[in-house]
Amino acid sequence: MVFFWLLVLGLLTYVLLERSVSRITRTPVWLLWLVMMLPAFILTGWVIVNGSEAPAPTALLLGLFVACPLLYWALIQKGRRSELKATPAAASEPPAAPPIPPKPAALRPIDKDEEAMLQGCFPWSVYYLQNIEYRPQAMICRGQLRASPTVAYDTVRDNIRRHFGDRFLVLFQEGLQGKPVFALVPNPQTERSDRAQPLTRPGLALGLLTVTLFTTTAVGTYLAGVTEAQLQASPALILQGLPYALGLLIILGCHEMGHYLAARRYGMRVTLPYFIPVPFFLGTLGAFIQMKSPVPNRRALFDVGIAGPLSGLVVAIPLLLWGLSQSTVVPMPKDGSSLLNFEALDPKASLMLTLLSKLVLGANVSADQAIHLHPVAIAGCLGLVVTALNLMPVGQLDGGHIVHAMYGQRIGGVVGRVARLLVFGLALVHPELMIWAILLFFIPAADQPALNDVSELDDRRDFLGLLALTLLVMIVLPAPGILTRLLY
Repeated sequence: MVFFWLLVLGLLTYVLLERSVSRITRTPVWLLWLVMMLPAFILTGWVIVNGSEAPAPTALLLGLFVACPLLYWALIQKGRRSELKATPAAASEPPAAPPIPPKPAALRPIDKDEEAMLQGCFPWSVYYLQNIEYRPQAMICRGQLRASPTVAYDTVRDNIRRHFGDRFLVLFQEGLQGKPVFALVPNPQTERSDRAQPLTRPGLALGLLTVTLFTTTAVGTYLAGVTEAQLQASPALILQGLPYALGLLIILGCHEMGHYLAARRYGMRVTLPYFIPVPFFLGTLGAFIQMKSPVPNRRALFDVGIAGPLSGLVVAIPLLLWGLSQSTVVPMPKDGSSLLNFEALDPKASLMLTLLSKLVLGANVSADQAIHLHPVAIAGCLGLVVTALNLMPVGQLDGGHIVHAMYGQRIGGVVGRVARLLVFGLALVHPELMIWAILLFFIPAADQPALNDVSELDDRRDFLGLLALTLLVMIVLPAPGILTRLLY
């Protein structure tokens, strides 16, 4: 069993690394993966040699969880791509680089006539340009903002496009002392040949979906109580795994399609959702899309980030309610239960599960009872868990996008660091979340900036963001004692 969870952790770690840091450093992914997995390997070896009853020395634990993150950070910085490195003078500013950087592109110098043309792109009534700084990776245009951030960005961007075409990407960032600055970086799309290549590969997406349907159906058959001997005697019994498989794939598919449609609404280049099949565990490690163009502004960042979790929940909650109505109440195990024990789920492990289970089962479930979940209820429960994990306000997770869009990149980074500590504390209550808590420490806390990273959201989006974070709290926090006494 230890090796099974080690394998799951290894796969999750590699997928996260490939998606998060492979674009910002040249350090091989396998080396970063090895550093991240080193604590798990050493602790597993300790358990094998000394047994699970012998606790690992505190000095060993501190050494592993201090040295490995430091080494991980050093390796990323050593191989960090040159177009993402900030000069010392700009160390306190957000990186003036596109969110999805390609291979390094040298900034083409501009002559005196082009510089005068560039200065004319900044109307004094919108953004009073004071000076232009030339950096290896960008031109920093500093001045005084004299209009709303949206008007200033749109005006300057349109002027630069009119005079320079698509030669530059125009970024608008919070600079020193909170003063917004413009940055012009080479447009990677003008130097890349892959733009003409097909972005969406429906054949690949459909093939991965088909394989994932098979692996999740196989897992669903096991969850439905079909033994291997029964399956060999009657192969048609594998169809009993379809309710779980279809429920889970619909939830994950709606989650990713929410991201996809929101990104397409803003004209962003994005791939189709790709599922990740695995022949064990849950039958899949989820699905993902890849954004191939920068996010235009914080409003787009927010809409793309929140569309996935809300779309998934719209499907997950009805499926969970129906599945709970088909589930059975069982005695609580003597050794307790957890959020992922589907044979004897303790509904009190999650505030939302407590409310939903009481809504459906009513007096049939009491405080000292657990629930044996129907396969569809398992899919719905996993939908809640996946939504909660994605809503964690850290880095490039959906929650990180939401917090960044609401409060800005700097505050979003601070919230991400605090959230990682809080999740680690929560993992002491929900041990099954410890793997995720550890992985969060290796995800960059700060999100990549949008092109216009200054314009703020409207009140409606701020409300939706707070609602999403409230849903996160309701899913991951156990039901408080006062509520359980009232309900049970």
